[in-house]
Formats: sequence, C-alpha cells, structure tokens
Amino acid sequence: MPAYSKGVTVLGGGSWGTALAVLLKSKGHAVTIWELYPERARALRQDRENKQTLPGIKIPEAIEITSDMKSAVGAGDFLVFVVPSHGLRSSAREAAPYLGSEETVVIATKGIEEETLKRMSEVVGEETGIAPERISVLVGPSHAEEVSRGLPTTVVSASSDPGTAEKVQEVFITPTFRVYTNTDVIGVETGVSLKNVIAIAAGMCDGLGYGDNTKGALLTRGLAEMTRLGVAMGAKQETFSGLAGLGDLVTTCISRHSRNRYVGEEIGKGRTLKEVLSGMVMVAEGVRTTRSAIGLADKLNVEMPIARQVYEILYNDKPAKEAIRDLMERSPKPEIWW
Repeated sequence: MPAYSKGVTVLGGGSWGTALAVLLKSKGHAVTIWELYPERARALRQDRENKQTLPGIKIPEAIEITSDMKSAVGAGDFLVFVVPSHGLRSSAREAAPYLGSEETVVIATKGIEEETLKRMSEVVGEETGIAPERISVLVGPSHAEEVSRGLPTTVVSASSDPGTAEKVQEVFITPTFRVYTNTDVIGVETGVSLKNVIAIAAGMCDGLGYGDNTKGALLTRGLAEMTRLGVAMGAKQETFSGLAGLGDLVTTCISRHSRNRYVGEEIGKGRTLKEVLSGMVMVAEGVRTTRSAIGLADKLNVEMPIARQVYEILYNDKPAKEAIRDLMERSPKPEIWW
C-alpha cells in the first residue's frame, strides 16, 4: 500500500467508473463507488462484477458500493465524476451540499452539454462552486475494457493549477496507467469530446465498406476541424497533437470497443439512429456532442464540414453515401491542416 493512500469516491458505476475504481483499489486507496440506481448498486454489491458493461472484471470486496450520495461524497479526499455527460449537472448538484473545502474534484466524463454548450468542468464548477484550481480533467485514449485488464494506457490530467494536475497524476498513475499533466483544460476537454463526432463518421465509412484511404483522410481532416473549433474556444493548437486530440481520435475511430464508431457503422449499414440506440446498453456520447459541436461552430463561425454532415445524417436522415459525396465534391482549396 502506498504511503500516499487516499480516500476516493467514484460517482458512476458504469464500465469506466468500475475500471477506475478497480485501478485505484489496486494502489491501496480506499474506494467508494456511487451508483445512481439503487437496484444496480445492489447488483454490483452482490455480484462483485459489472455484468452489463464490464463482464469478467471482479470488483474487490473492499470497494464500498452505495446509492447514497451523502455517505459516498463524505468518504473521500478525491471525488471522481464518471457519469454520462447528460447526467453530470444533476449529479454535481446532488453532490454539492456534501463537499468540503479540501476535496479535489476529478472529471472523467467526456462531452459538451447540449443546452448550454459548456464543457464538463464548467458544469461541475457552476453546480458545486468549486474553484477551477481544485478541478482536474482525467481523459485520453482509455477504453475501460483494456484498462481493467491492465493493458498499457496513457491519459492526461489537465487543470488550470499544475499542482492539482500533479496531485491527480500521483493518485492514479500505475505501471500500466501512465498519467501526463497539462494546463490546457479547454483543449483537453474539447479534443476528447469532438473526437466522438469524428468516430461516428469513421464508423459510417466502415459500414459503407470504404477503405484505409478514406479513414486516413477522415482522421486528418477531422483533426483539423477539432483544432479549429478548439482554438476558437481558447485552446492551444498544440494540445490537439497530444493524447486528448490525436491520441484519443485514432483510438476511438479504429477500436472495436468504441461505442461511437459502432453507432456510425450500424448507420452506414442502413439502420436508423433510433434503431441503433435502442439496442445499446452504454451511452455513445458523440450523438449528443454532434449537436453541441454544431451549436458551437455556428456560435463561433467555425467551418466544420465533417461534423455538419454527421449532424445531417443523425438528425435529418440524410443518407450517409450522399453525405460522403457532398464532402468529396466541396470546392477545391489548399490544404490548411487546422
């Protein structure tokens, strides 16, 4: 057990929350999982396995599992949000009364709130009153299925306060889970959110039977769109060449674990968005983020042709082949990578 053993509460009992809880327990930290639905919390306590979303990974008996927010938040030095983006605001609001003045808040949720177009750290800050200096975003190319099996993974701890980023780095880092630090919170949050939109497009290409040439072009031009919007929001251009940009983009666009790529692939095969989502247990964040991306692009007057075509396919039933054709037939221009 490390000398810096901490109490950590993980808000969210899905696949990623479970994987992070197991990882943290392996370091000797005292870990509590908060699960919104009491029946799911009971199942996790009884089975010691997340059979729905992370089968085969045992949850140590020493990990506490509860649906009581008050007891969960009071148990830790670190509060880790791993709930879906659309549930983050309500979870943060529920946790707020029980937060003290010392807890460090970690956000492992990816997305941009649809209604407000705010980043996840902004949402948590608004609801809890926690200063940005006490918040870190922990994200990167990190599928729960692989992290839980101890496969080498690298992520980023991003905070406006380097000390907070380093504190989170120390708590989470293991020989198989390497954590870098970064102070560009806007870039990191924007990158890991927008890549899900491009991953849906990548899946559509797979479903249509297109090849490596198409995927290579999509990832390159998709990264250019992500960078354009991020810079317009105040991010650093170079962040998009790192783990939260290029790294997470490549992983999500090629992985068999990617829910967003899966959604796109099924739509490329001819299924409707409603049909695809009705058969999924876990959330594909890119579906909601596509709306947010277009909202931000319109607000900031940023050109995002790939994201806009994904929006048209998802929400206006445009045929995927027609969208690809329209992208390929845009006016010729010089290559500007961002």
